[in-house]
Amino acid sequence: MAAQLISRHWIISDANGHTEEVKGLGVVGHQPLLKPGESFQYTSGSRLRTASGTMHGSYFCVAEDGERFEVEIPMFVLEAQHGGTPSGRVLH
Repeated sequence: MAAQLISRHWIISDANGHTEEVKGLGVVGHQPLLKPGESFQYTSGSRLRTASGTMHGSYFCVAEDGERFEVEIPMFVLEAQHGGTPSGRVLH
């Protein structure tokens, strides 16, 4: 059954422990509708006061039948990239 990503909630922390909470609709201006087996890839960034940090959060989604659910995103490491392109996230 297809589901649409409606909003995001991120908790972003730098290496000094400064934490920022980010909530908003969709991801990078999109609210993708994903059918089973489909994916949506996007690239995003965050400003940190240090060269590294962590990020975790959740996506709020609604299935075609109206069921609402959250998808937890486990903590991952953020590191400054010098001269490269940022890595993206893939939703499945």
